[in-house]
Amino acid sequence: MKETQALLRIQEIDIAIMRNKRTLANMPQVKKLQAIVAARKQLATQISKIVGLRKDADMDLEDNERSNARLKEIVAEVQERYTSGEANYRELADLESQLVSLAKRIEKYEFKHKDLVQKAQKAHVAEQNARDMDKKLMAEGESQMEALKRQSADIESEIRSLEAEREGLVAQVSEQTLKRYGEAFKRFGGLAVESIRGNQPSVCRVTIPPSSFGDLRRGPSITECPYCHRLLVTDGMFDLDS
Repeated sequence: MKETQALLRIQEIDIAIMRNKRTLANMPQVKKLQAIVAARKQLATQISKIVGLRKDADMDLEDNERSNARLKEIVAEVQERYTSGEANYRELADLESQLVSLAKRIEKYEFKHKDLVQKAQKAHVAEQNARDMDKKLMAEGESQMEALKRQSADIESEIRSLEAEREGLVAQVSEQTLKRYGEAFKRFGGLAVESIRGNQPSVCRVTIPPSSFGDLRRGPSITECPYCHRLLVTDGMFDLDS
């Protein structure tokens, strides 16, 4: 295969690969997976905050229960001293005062305990709901990934086949031409090479005047279009002369 033919085929392959990759990137599963990733990221932030609130609620509840239990132990100790018969009248009055004070404090702790229990339960439910939602998102992500793999298998197989063909063609094109082609491919978004029949390049379609034919005839078979500056393959340009 001539270098010009190899170059034109490489461009066809590169454009086909680019379109296939664009098709893969625009598959509905890809967008859904991106949305799921974003949702899980946002949910992870929420879960972190919820866990912090739940831990605080648990600690407040534990502190309340621990303090209440300690107060009841003190009450038991005071009651034991009160009923032991060892205390005098003044000590008994002081013990009675302590029992009244302790009872009020216990009452406050027990009153607050109900709110703390509700707060802790609410925090636990919120955390569980958030984690359940994360599991659902993860399961949906796995489902979408499997669907993407199934539907993209043929396209990826075609890409691999095209890449293998391209690898064989590259050896037939000079390094300098490949470099020029690569730069033009990026610049023009794919259509880097145009061929010519008669007096018009295949991409820009600007008519080449007869005064330029001599230069093109004497020049290399891969040159540059004087109008759009793509690589211009002149093979066959003068076939109609005969």
